[in-house]
Amino acid sequence: MDEPSLRKTQWYSLAIVIFAGDQAAKSYIDATTPLGWSHEVASFFNLVHALNPGAAFSFLAGAGGWQRWFFLAIAFAISAWLAWLLSRPLRKTEGLSYSLILGGALGNAFDRATRGHVIDYIDFHLHGWHWPAFNIADMAIVGGAIALVAQSFMSVENPAATKESQ
Repeated sequence: MDEPSLRKTQWYSLAIVIFAGDQAAKSYIDATTPLGWSHEVASFFNLVHALNPGAAFSFLAGAGGWQRWFFLAIAFAISAWLAWLLSRPLRKTEGLSYSLILGGALGNAFDRATRGHVIDYIDFHLHGWHWPAFNIADMAIVGGAIALVAQSFMSVENPAATKESQ
């Protein structure tokens, strides 16, 4: 297998691993804990069982149901675009970023399609203030986005390094 084909396989494989890990964790939480369940792991971190019919930070969660299909369509469109991008020659950071975002987008899209909502189970809090609950898919999407932003700053500051990393 030539180098570009091997890289494509690695990027798609990473997206599949993110998707599978996310779905395994969500299925475990859904099968073993009641909705609303919370277990303190540390003074700042709980495992929970929460549902999110909206998007990030429960955006449009109470919109009446149409948002499920809207967010599902967006997730599939973005996933198709990312899969296409991953089929092209990319820098390593771009491939990593797109793979993380693709795996996360598919993980949350699968939830919307099959369950009608996304299962969240990670809850960080401090002095009674809780960050909105999230999941592995959300972490992958955010991590991929951060890596893309970091790559854009590195490319601007050091154009020679960009050519070397391709």
